[in-house]
Amino acid sequence: MDLMALIAARPLLLDGGLGLALMVRGFGAGECPEEWNVSHPAEVEDIHRAFYAAGSDIVNTNTFGGSGLRLEAHGMAARAVELNEAAARLAVGVRDREFPGRFVAGDIGPCGKMLKPMGDADPEALRATFAEQADALVRGGVDLLNIETMFDLTEARIAVEAAASVAAGRPVLASMAFKPAARGFRTMMGVDPASAVATLKEAGATLVGCNCEITAEPMAALVPILAELNGGVTCAQPNAGQPRLEDGQTVYGETPEHFAAVVGGYPALGARIVGGCCGTPPESIAALAAALGR
Repeated sequence: MDLMALIAARPLLLDGGLGLALMVRGFGAGECPEEWNVSHPAEVEDIHRAFYAAGSDIVNTNTFGGSGLRLEAHGMAARAVELNEAAARLAVGVRDREFPGRFVAGDIGPCGKMLKPMGDADPEALRATFAEQADALVRGGVDLLNIETMFDLTEARIAVEAAASVAAGRPVLASMAFKPAARGFRTMMGVDPASAVATLKEAGATLVGCNCEITAEPMAALVPILAELNGGVTCAQPNAGQPRLEDGQTVYGETPEHFAAVVGGYPALGARIVGGCCGTPPESIAALAAALGR
């Protein structure tokens, strides 16, 4: 997959919020999302199908929390390879049967633990768990690897290095979760965009971008900063509004029309890969596809 050639020709559209899509289909509190790849495969396939049908060029596998270290919380660390391979095969299967020519990204999120000395996660154990996950996704048939929602630059660097070591030439995207701060955009751990791009590109990332934490409008100010640091292009996935509880359910208030109107302007700012993060349904991706002239 020659990612840079593809995005030079036209912007690529990612999918939206997989967590929301799972909840709509009955996913309950305390369940393991990655376990649904084997216990509810038809539901996971339906999520991928919905985003492809909405216009996504790339869908993410259902593996955001699929590293062995993160699966420990569900007592499923020993099933990391099984669950990641299953996730990749589900997404690839839907693509091959119904949407040939599209792509599948192997999704990798943070491990959920703090690195030493602030926490108890060992850097080498972290490297091993990310390499195991990335390798399982590659063997499952993904076209690229997507490391996202990172706050800690050391963890992000280890994840990128581990993924690049098994990617076998596949592109590696890396996105950090920034918010506006007094001295510009920063992650929760104080990482600035320039440090993130320099460190993660050196570690092997094809592109360094942003996702989560903020909505479309504040992210629009971040996109050109990251694009310039990357040499002209980046990737971006804002949340579809900020979550709130209504009758015990988490809802996001941003309409598909507003989401599309703002994010549809991202490619002109340098984001050649765009999509949605938390709370983004297929309807918002369909509206974005229309805004991009699909």
